[in-house]
Amino acid sequence: MRLLVLALVMIGQACWAAGPENSKRPVQRGGNVYPAAMAVGSAVAATASHEKLMLDNGLSSSMRPLFRPARVEKNARQKKRLLRKGAVCGDLAIQGEEIGRVKAKLKGCGVERAVRVRSVSGVRLSQTSVMDCRTAGALKKWLDRTAKPALSRKGGGLTGLKVAAHYACRTRNNKKGAKISEHGKGRAIDISAFRLRNGSEITVLHGWNNRGTKKALRKMHRGACGPFKTVLGPQADRYHRDHFHFDTAIYRGGNYCR
Repeated sequence: MRLLVLALVMIGQACWAAGPENSKRPVQRGGNVYPAAMAVGSAVAATASHEKLMLDNGLSSSMRPLFRPARVEKNARQKKRLLRKGAVCGDLAIQGEEIGRVKAKLKGCGVERAVRVRSVSGVRLSQTSVMDCRTAGALKKWLDRTAKPALSRKGGGLTGLKVAAHYACRTRNNKKGAKISEHGKGRAIDISAFRLRNGSEITVLHGWNNRGTKKALRKMHRGACGPFKTVLGPQADRYHRDHFHFDTAIYRGGNYCR
């Protein structure tokens, strides 16, 4: 009987010693070995820190690549410098040179702060044209809003304007005794043709009633009324059968578009 009791006591002590509350916990091993949870936590923290840095620098909201090749950056800077060097009227899209005051040969002529424009919004003028900045700005608006969209599907798009007249100290339609033309004040430009990327040309004279081009020409003529205050075309009179006349003179009666 004593042996039986002694055996039961020994078995109980062995079970108690093996219980979970008396088991040894894992001991961290030497070296740079970390539990999985610590590794995951470190990765999350690093990601959050990187995202915060990007937000602070405004990088996450940028649609441009974080890094561009040095050659691309250099070309972009050079192009911008060239644009700034040739810009007039405070607008990079209007390229030319400032020439200042143009003295009058006849009473009523002349321009106070004239510019000589060679291209506008990437569209080259067939001859550098003298005008004031208000007229240059009106030309830009018309090109951007009307002319370029109207010819976007023809010959690869608009690349040049054939300028029939710009600054010239003369009377209206060169008539003796007539008032000084707006051309003599740097407020006008005449355009006789439109040059396309494929090398072809649309003239006002032959294109106004041409089936393939009349719609575009009429759209450009109509769209000029707004940026310019006077717009004359083939239906205005016999003097404008072969070109558009645009000027920025302001009249009491409002715009004059024919």
